[in-house]
Amino acid sequence: MTQHASPPRDGTGKTAPVAELPAWRGMMARADVRTLSLLGVLAALIVIGGITKPDEFLDTRNLQLVLTQASVIGVVTVGMTFVITSGGIDLSVGAIVALSSVWATTVATQEYGFGGVLFTAVLVGVGCGLVNGLLIAYGGMVPFIATLAMLASARGLALQITDGKTQIVTIPSILDLGERDAYVLGVPPLVMVFAVVTVIGWLLLNRTTFGRRTVAVGGNAEAARLAGIDVRRQRLYLYLLSGLCCGIAAFLLIILSGSGQNTNGNLYELDAIAAAIIGGTLLSGGRGTITGSVLGVLIFTTITNIFALNNLQSDVQQIAKGAIIVAAVLVQRRTASTT
Repeated sequence: MTQHASPPRDGTGKTAPVAELPAWRGMMARADVRTLSLLGVLAALIVIGGITKPDEFLDTRNLQLVLTQASVIGVVTVGMTFVITSGGIDLSVGAIVALSSVWATTVATQEYGFGGVLFTAVLVGVGCGLVNGLLIAYGGMVPFIATLAMLASARGLALQITDGKTQIVTIPSILDLGERDAYVLGVPPLVMVFAVVTVIGWLLLNRTTFGRRTVAVGGNAEAARLAGIDVRRQRLYLYLLSGLCCGIAAFLLIILSGSGQNTNGNLYELDAIAAAIIGGTLLSGGRGTITGSVLGVLIFTTITNIFALNNLQSDVQQIAKGAIIVAAVLVQRRTASTT
């Protein structure tokens, strides 16, 4: 006769409940796996770079360059992570960076010095984010359409301001920040700004009510509304945050290039979205990770650097990025179907 194991009973003879792991522990475990996987990919890329171009890739100046380049798009990606986590999208980030950079480097703006350039870049970024937020949150426009319109408008205005010319920065205090003399313990100032933005973004998403509301809106906007969250206001704040990050990134780009151009921020929207997705942020919303997004930025920047050192054409880089995005989305779909 086949015997079946009886369920455990407590002291009263009743069936004791079977202990289950809390859902948040499972989510943390999956997040740890994603983070370790991304670290593994980044380590593999470093090994590849060290093998193919050991003298150039592992040079301190080149590593500093990689981190510096990652800082600009990285700040944009932090803002994009919040937007995607809420179930939205922002296709205008690159154009906003361009508009902010050229508006902040006009002759009239540079007359106000360091503070004038910084304030203008941030103000233009926040202003564009405000327009996006109002159109989406209170105007009822689909994020894809609203931000696509902003992309076209901001690019057009940036071209009109510059008349297709490069605007050279003449303020010494800004130019000095891009020099090696400004490095602190070998770390460029742009990298330090990126680190500060990353830490603030992580705390905001993971340790505040604002972050919990962002995740709730992305998971189920109607349920969030019934729970007492002002969904429209939350979405407005998120696009303001994205615009703020674009303004900061524009100022970093001004320091890095020493100029303002209407072509700045080209394809930043692609890089930011791709970095967030491969980092583990769900494109459908409801889950976001700043740590993963930062690792995604570092992976893409390292790939670009390795390709450049090996004299591979830019079209090959774009094909590789596209393949990585497709692979990341397929992994996300498979992970979602098994949880």
